Amino acid sequence: MLIPRQFSAATEAGPQAGTAVHSLQGRTMGTAWSLRCVLPAGADPAAAMPLLQAAIQAALDRVVAQMSHWDPASELSRFNAAPAGSWHRLSDDFYSVLDAAQRLAQQTDGAYDVTAGALVNAWGFGPLPASRSPDDAEVRAALQTVGWQRLQLDAANRSARQPGGLLLDLSSIAKGFGVDRMAAVLDRAGVLHYICEIGGELRGQGCKPDGSPWWVELEAVPDARGPLQRWLLALDELSVATSGDYLRYYERGAHRDAHTLDPRSGRPLRPAPASVSVIHRDCMQADALATALTVLGLQDGMAYAERHQIAALFQIRRRDDSALIDQHPSSALLAMLD
Repeated sequence: MLIPRQFSAATEAGPQAGTAVHSLQGRTMGTAWSLRCVLPAGADPAAAMPLLQAAIQAALDRVVAQMSHWDPASELSRFNAAPAGSWHRLSDDFYSVLDAAQRLAQQTDGAYDVTAGALVNAWGFGPLPASRSPDDAEVRAALQTVGWQRLQLDAANRSARQPGGLLLDLSSIAKGFGVDRMAAVLDRAGVLHYICEIGGELRGQGCKPDGSPWWVELEAVPDARGPLQRWLLALDELSVATSGDYLRYYERGAHRDAHTLDPRSGRPLRPAPASVSVIHRDCMQADALATALTVLGLQDGMAYAERHQIAALFQIRRRDDSALIDQHPSSALLAMLD
């Protein structure tokens, strides 16, 4: 199934035919980043590409320094370790991401909640792995520290209050924000035609020198059996992010405990959607929404997607055979075919 691109001004202008497509790659947030781009007319690749590499890596290093829950020296880790009742002025980017996360938490009644760091740690999806599932008492204890309502933000001073014991985990939104920071570097450099990604979260603009779009396929469930509809997307001023139960999980008895937890119950989703992909202009929003819709599940998640006109694809495992997948596109996704 082909999704026609929405033509941007960059695409309509188009790069010069025959211009080279250049590539960069690096490491960030425990995964890889990559870029394919067309340089502005007249740019010298030997000079421009190293400068782009350095600028992108510096931008991503700033995101890690601000929002990593793996780095004990990060701004986020310092907030998590702060005493109860203390207020902390945050960097502009950190505050903006946290504010967006809080708004989504409110809109989803807590199905999306970045204050669930204690639960993430208890289930072994934080910096330290766990050899077993937490018992009921441990889940209850972690839940006592969780709750987006416990986190106060002060917009005027770009500050947040640590209520005591609250552990932020921005892994469901920071990677998408990092992709948006990559795009900002490219925009400032006058690069109008590119596709960039971090760990499978993508953002694209413009087109290739031959006029063809930056085609990507919505992520397939790798252990699925049998033919599935392919969903191809032309990324032009669009981003796509996917949350899947196969990306990080523990096999515990008869259950596959995926890394996406329900912050309301304190437990992994059982059953979890095999995957949810979201298409949005901003990768930060696509990243967070993919997690939120996963937690909400097919019925409530699809209702949310329809209410907010979100382009999303739910892939659901059949109860009688988890390798068989049913696909459920939202109306906004289907409308992109028109």
